[in-house]
Amino acid sequence: MSRMSEDFLESDLHCRPHAEDVGSRVAGQAAIKATKRSQHQRMNALPLDSSDSAARQPTSRSAWRRLQGYSFAVLSVAVALAMALLLDHFGFRDARVPLFICASAIGSWYGGPGPSVLAVVLSSFAFDYFFVPPLYTLYIAPWEIPYFVIFTLFTLLVSWFARIRRRVEENLRRTRDELESVNHELAKRSAAMEASNKELEAFAYSVSHDLRAPLRHVSGFAELLRSSAGPVLNEKSARYLAVVLEEANRMSSLIDDLLAFSRIGRAEAHYSSISLQEIVQEAVGEASQDINGRNIAWRVDALPEWYGDQSMLRLVVINLFSNAVKFTRTRSEPEIEIGCSERKNDHVVLFVRDNGVGFDMKYSNKLFGVFQRLHSRESFEGTGIGLATVQRIVHRHGGRVWAEGKVEGGATFYFSLSKLTGAN
Repeated sequence: MSRMSEDFLESDLHCRPHAEDVGSRVAGQAAIKATKRSQHQRMNALPLDSSDSAARQPTSRSAWRRLQGYSFAVLSVAVALAMALLLDHFGFRDARVPLFICASAIGSWYGGPGPSVLAVVLSSFAFDYFFVPPLYTLYIAPWEIPYFVIFTLFTLLVSWFARIRRRVEENLRRTRDELESVNHELAKRSAAMEASNKELEAFAYSVSHDLRAPLRHVSGFAELLRSSAGPVLNEKSARYLAVVLEEANRMSSLIDDLLAFSRIGRAEAHYSSISLQEIVQEAVGEASQDINGRNIAWRVDALPEWYGDQSMLRLVVINLFSNAVKFTRTRSEPEIEIGCSERKNDHVVLFVRDNGVGFDMKYSNKLFGVFQRLHSRESFEGTGIGLATVQRIVHRHGGRVWAEGKVEGGATFYFSLSKLTGAN
């Protein structure tokens, strides 16, 4: 029994250090975890360095600006005091008050309201201490109080005006920067739009030019087919072949007009002083050659001298005259008139009026589109390019074009020209 007790005690002595070591390691690990947990909690409780520094930066910058403003106010008063003492030494005593007023105004201008008040207070004390008897004291006699009040009010008034002027200049500077930004953006968009228009014009020119060759082949082989197999074709086949040739010729006219339209946008304008009267007379003579003996009453009013590209404006008048001649075909007594409805120093408005079939005003927005027609091809021929060409040329001359009409009541086409665009 005693042997077993000794063995048990011996084993207990051997195991106790091990148990104590395990317990100490467990306690140590728990302490480490608690320490890490407390450190993590403290780190979470503190703001992040980056956000804290970012939050402190505007505050420190604002504080630095305020400190600069107050320092500048003190410096302004010190310079004014030094100059006043120097001038007083040489007998120029009338410069004291203006110098301190100027110092207060400068402090208000560059520092703001707080430095302005500081400059006024320092100027008043400096003036009283160095220049008001008894000297070198801040004592103010009762009879001198109104003068100090006037001086303070006048200085505050000057500072207030300086502050307002500074605010106005800051607003003007801000507005100027915004306008420059807007102008820059508009210039970028204008350049992008101009580049896009040039690309579209080049594309239209290329497509129109490339369509000529296959169209010539279609038309040529159709003509060969009609000449070689015409006698053996039945009536329906001959009509089909005639439709092919007619549509090929129409397609050729469309391509020619599209090429001419694209050339108008690509051509360089040569502005000079021109006679609108001579251009209209030439256009009347050219249009009269294609009226097939019709008795058209032409009326041309007095037109002014102007600035523009002569060949382009001649094309505008010819297209408008051709349009009027075409749509007065159904009239027994057609009348076409051109005149000037408005003339000013910088622009002029011309019109071409006829008594033709007219148009419905609700479709007036379609008149100047490419290939846009308000009448069927069977009634009136054309490709729908003429008025679009007129609009493009008028736009290049800084003007606009519009029309007024009534069904079976005639039509009037107006276009304006800008002298400033032509002069430039």
